[in-house]
Amino acid sequence: MTTTNLILMQAAVAASAASGVLEAGKKKIDLFGMLIIAFAAALGGGSIRDILLDRTVFWVRDQDFLFIALGSGLFTFFLARWTRVSRQAFLIPDAAGLALFTVAGTNVALSLSAPWFVASFMGVITGVMGGVLRDVLCNEEPVVFRGTLYATVSWVGALVMIILMRNGLDAVYAAAITGIGIFVMRMAAIRWDINLPVFRFKG
Repeated sequence: MTTTNLILMQAAVAASAASGVLEAGKKKIDLFGMLIIAFAAALGGGSIRDILLDRTVFWVRDQDFLFIALGSGLFTFFLARWTRVSRQAFLIPDAAGLALFTVAGTNVALSLSAPWFVASFMGVITGVMGGVLRDVLCNEEPVVFRGTLYATVSWVGALVMIILMRNGLDAVYAAAITGIGIFVMRMAAIRWDINLPVFRFKG
């Protein structure tokens, strides 16, 4: 794993673990349960990506990711007890995790010579699936299905990153532009309730 990808993954794990604790907090789950949800949110997407790419799961290869998820989860748990936190606050670290994981997942797939379309899809899986596991464990409808743009901005970002890199832009700059773009698009979708058309039967 390159230094850039390592930093991206570490930051994504920390952000996603925090989002897991904040969402679980709405259910009044105990500390151990919250940590399980934090681990699922932080490690789920990357684990599925690595299994699909037939490589050693990232946190099995480097246990530091477990410590980062644990530390972020504990910090968020106690911070929320000491400070008033909005019930929707999890959406901010969730958006950060989505952006960081999408970039990192796309990068990993490209480094393994995956075709560009596969690489973009791996970015989406890495970015989205941890949040899906978190929401299922919290008995909530997954954010990805709630209307405002989520997986869409992840996939657009992954494709933009691939285009930038194929046109000669340095991987670090491409990752920075893409990550910021995904985060901004996701927050804008939340702020202005931007969503895709939903399926409806005519009647």
